[in-house]
Amino acid sequence: MKNLIAFIVGLIFSLGLGISGMTKIQVVKGFLDVTGDWNPSLIGVMAGAISIHSILFFFIKKRSLPLLDNKFHLPTRKDIDGQLILGAALFGLGWGWAGICPGPAIVAMTSGNFNIILFVISMLFGMGIFKIRMVPADRAIGNCRY
Repeated sequence: MKNLIAFIVGLIFSLGLGISGMTKIQVVKGFLDVTGDWNPSLIGVMAGAISIHSILFFFIKKRSLPLLDNKFHLPTRKDIDGQLILGAALFGLGWGWAGICPGPAIVAMTSGNFNIILFVISMLFGMGIFKIRMVPADRAIGNCRY
């Protein structure tokens, strides 16, 4: 049942990314180009996502257990360290340079665009190197431990 719900949620998420234009490199680059030909259309997408998440998270965190797991998997660390700053900077630079981020890139792979496929392969390669070489086991992102 968990896998079916995860699939349905992922499908809805991917449809939302596609409909909103988040999978279109030119739309994302236009949004990030605040000093040039700025395209503010993604503000509504982000505002909608943040507001819905905030409202739902307010109610979800009041529960003692999640619906489909035996515990919540939330970050416990609150500090800001060099790895976090470097990771955020690399993510932002990559997003601005490529015009796409991980979730939309995976959805956009269905277009068959070679550049998108190369981006996803490179992203997975980088994630593998990061997990193997730079992150102690107690901070593994894939296991939701921070």
